[in-house]
Amino acid sequence: HNLAAPMLATTQGLRGCAARRSLSINAATRSALCPFFRAMSSAPEKPADASRTPGTPYHEQRSTVQRIVRQVHEAHVPYPHFLQHHGKKTATVIGAPMTYGQGKPGTDHGPGMIRDAGLISELRQLWWEVEDRGDLAFAPPSDIDPQPAHPRTPGAAAVRNSYAVGRGCEALYRAVRKEAEEGHFVVTLGGDHSIGVGSVAGILQARPDTGVIWVDAHGDINTPETTQSGNMHGMPVSLLLGEVAPDTLPGFEWLKGLHHLRPSQIVYIGLRDVDEGERRFLKDLGILSMTMYHVDKFGIGGVMERVLDRLQHRPLHLSYDIDAVDPIHAPSTGTAVRGGLTLREAHYVAEAVSETGMLGSLDMVELNPTLGCSKEAALTVDMALAIISSALGSRIL
Repeated sequence: HNLAAPMLATTQGLRGCAARRSLSINAATRSALCPFFRAMSSAPEKPADASRTPGTPYHEQRSTVQRIVRQVHEAHVPYPHFLQHHGKKTATVIGAPMTYGQGKPGTDHGPGMIRDAGLISELRQLWWEVEDRGDLAFAPPSDIDPQPAHPRTPGAAAVRNSYAVGRGCEALYRAVRKEAEEGHFVVTLGGDHSIGVGSVAGILQARPDTGVIWVDAHGDINTPETTQSGNMHGMPVSLLLGEVAPDTLPGFEWLKGLHHLRPSQIVYIGLRDVDEGERRFLKDLGILSMTMYHVDKFGIGGVMERVLDRLQHRPLHLSYDIDAVDPIHAPSTGTAVRGGLTLREAHYVAEAVSETGMLGSLDMVELNPTLGCSKEAALTVDMALAIISSALGSRIL
């Protein structure tokens, strides 16, 4: 396909977006957000082998963004030996609409938007049996919630919404653990990245040797003593590593006694905005951290070789923050940072992990369709969906 003209049209469309603004979205109005989602909800489903003939209703009802990236081709990717469910290739989808781990409302709409864009249909085209468990219900923060006992460190912000986030992560932990123990591939849809505490903890109890690939512009390894924002989405890795005592953060007491993530079990891809306290942790703990400097130096292929060499011979979990992708491809996220992964680099990360035959679970987080105009939201949702499809077996050929 000649992508130059559609991409130019998309870029011009984005430049023509109205000034960034917050939108109020609920389930009833998601499909009206832009032509992209109206098409997804109203157009007849396209058979997997149908051709894309210009002028057909299918072609006409999809935006330029949709035509660029929405091609799903199953490629017989190796199937993990530790996944089994009555002989079926089964993926469970769990919505984790958490928004209390950061300060910008809207991440709770991520699971619904990804589903509305065609997630279940695409996974079935890739020959997965799909069990959609819907969205978990997370109670909002309250004035009567217990507060952290951590003493404030000079320069550190007060931890925000610990109890609400911790209780939500506990519910997710139980849901993910159950599905993983039944031999399912678990797809968790965020929600902000604080949910990584629940999803990874659940996977570790079912598959203790799992290696975690944390794809993110940020380290997410702050502690209550180092955080500059107080936001829980900046602390999940420190909690998983046991660097924060769970009984000092209300809501996270359930972590006590569970398997901790070891520093040798986690690697980072795409870092480019790391706090000073996080830099110290990453170096002191010896965690393999492939920043955007390493992507430039080695190329994405070289980066993935190093990542997968570190985590070989074990089940893998891919925790993918959409802000790892450059904002030109995924603008609707709360902590966008320029200089991120290109569209193809973002896909290649998911493809390379999938081709190991050891990927058993993934998170897709930090999509916030209320940030930016409708075209930016559509572009970001489509990017997230495309990455999930690549992780579960979609290929160019």
